[in-house]
Amino acid sequence: MRVAEFREQLARRVFVADGAMGTMLYLKGVFINRCYDELNLSAPALVRDVHEEYLKAGAEIVETNTFGANRVRLAAYGFAEKLEAINHSGARLAREAAGEQAFVAGSMGPLGVRIEPLGPTSFAEARAAFREQAQALVEAGVDLLVLETFADIRELREAILAAREAAGPEMVIVAQVTIDDFGNMPDGTQTEEFTRRLEEWAADVVGLNCSAGPKVTLETIEKMAEHSRKPMSAMPNAGHPATVEGRKIYLCSPEYMAQYARRFIQAGVKIVGGCCGTTPEHIKLIRAEARSLEPGHRRLAVTVEEPAARAQALAAAPLAEKSKLGAKLAAGRFVAFVEILPPRGVDARKEIEGARRCAEAGIDCINVPDGPRASARMSAQVTCQLIQQQAGIEAVLHFCCRDRNILGIQSELLGAHAAGVRNLICITGDPPRTGAYPSATAVFDVDAIGLTNIASNLNHGLDIGGNPMGSQTALVIGVGANPGALNPEEELRRFEWKVQAGAEYVVTQPVFDLDLLEQFLRRTEHARIPLIAGIWPLASYRNAEFMVNELRVAVPEQYMERMRSADTAEKARREGIAIAQEMVRRVRPMVAGVQLSAPFGRYAMAIEVAQAIGTR
Repeated sequence: MRVAEFREQLARRVFVADGAMGTMLYLKGVFINRCYDELNLSAPALVRDVHEEYLKAGAEIVETNTFGANRVRLAAYGFAEKLEAINHSGARLAREAAGEQAFVAGSMGPLGVRIEPLGPTSFAEARAAFREQAQALVEAGVDLLVLETFADIRELREAILAAREAAGPEMVIVAQVTIDDFGNMPDGTQTEEFTRRLEEWAADVVGLNCSAGPKVTLETIEKMAEHSRKPMSAMPNAGHPATVEGRKIYLCSPEYMAQYARRFIQAGVKIVGGCCGTTPEHIKLIRAEARSLEPGHRRLAVTVEEPAARAQALAAAPLAEKSKLGAKLAAGRFVAFVEILPPRGVDARKEIEGARRCAEAGIDCINVPDGPRASARMSAQVTCQLIQQQAGIEAVLHFCCRDRNILGIQSELLGAHAAGVRNLICITGDPPRTGAYPSATAVFDVDAIGLTNIASNLNHGLDIGGNPMGSQTALVIGVGANPGALNPEEELRRFEWKVQAGAEYVVTQPVFDLDLLEQFLRRTEHARIPLIAGIWPLASYRNAEFMVNELRVAVPEQYMERMRSADTAEKARREGIAIAQEMVRRVRPMVAGVQLSAPFGRYAMAIEVAQAIGTR
């Protein structure tokens, strides 16, 4: 290991790093569906050849072929148990090629999953995964660690902490983010903010890689220089890729990249190289530009001023002021929802009429599911707007993660607020395979926990990256829960995370076994928010069997027997209503309200069940 030597040289000169490993392996015939990191074991000569080509071009730093060699990414290919071997081999191959000619950098990329608050992977789990890879690279003898292509500033923080824990205080850690065309990280973090954080954290070199290309990289590096005294790195893509005969081709020429390399160095960059689309030809000319500059060239002195204090999160509006439902929940009033599905076509008259009848019967809100059971229906948000405008009753919007990426989620939540739809139930959503179009693509950028965090951020005037928007929403944030979940411990953990993320009330799945509901209430006492119990009037014995066998909802045998004994459709309907009314009376002292389903669009059944609530 030449850690001390590298640190000493970094203080007095500019380094030229290598270019893209993946681009070169692809050009050598490796299909993109392969695990490129595993090639360290199965095709080591191919990887070594790439290193040697960059070294011949003049690279002074070669990165190990381990960008995705963390446990999470390797597991997707079935190689998780080979993590140590892949990282060790990656470092050995780079060292064999470099000898004393160049330094070896251990490459570490993101985990490829979302971490809290937008995903289920905790900070501790992320840090442990990064620490495991960093430890393997350090054991294999790398001279520095390069954390690259990070799009989430929180994930990069865990990677830096893990790398420092594994490598100790002497190791040089390079921390690089990727940016969009405006110089912001994909999570929305602006240049000034991510630079300020990187300045505070335990990275030795900070910079950019991948991203939009050399022009935006240079403009952003110049902004970063105003807020950081740390050495900087720049390893941009060879521009935006273009599709040529079905292949992605990067169009920035080696000459063009070399011109920008000169500008990077003049702006104070200490490590310059390339990312996607760059080849040894690019690095050869970049090295020539670096040599042409005065040895030991140092960054021009800049005046570093503390950025203006970042606008803080705004105080969220009180629950009672957000909506009529919010006011009732805040006042402790018992509430009743009726669920109405969006229409399959463009005619919502039946649904609006049903909502109007519910309003006349004293129902508080209409709950509108979002593509239930992965079905194609009218937009739930538009259905909510029509109901509020034409039926005179407040709506509750189911909002699921299946069909939207995080950009669409933020856009639609802002739109819902602006359109007057203020009540949400944040859900992950049914996968497409459960519906009529199983080949449809699911997004699932985040799950219900991440969605709750996004909505809570918006209520505090912050976008998905935690950056101030200049205004704020006033959304009443509800979530779902299943007291009868097959894995109750996991359900309880997820419920707690939802509450921590900002949930203000919870609606349960249909519940028939009230013992399960009581157990759930006892076990969530420490995270208590208003609970709305799902009550489903059974329409027939066949309907009851469907609940048990297909929806996996526990229905006590006594209720099954009562439905079985009803020998006509009308008797079955009456018995289902009677059972639901009994449940409403039993749960009323325990919960903040009930959500009543209207089986097969029979709104009268839900209204009859509501009569058991009495005076509210």
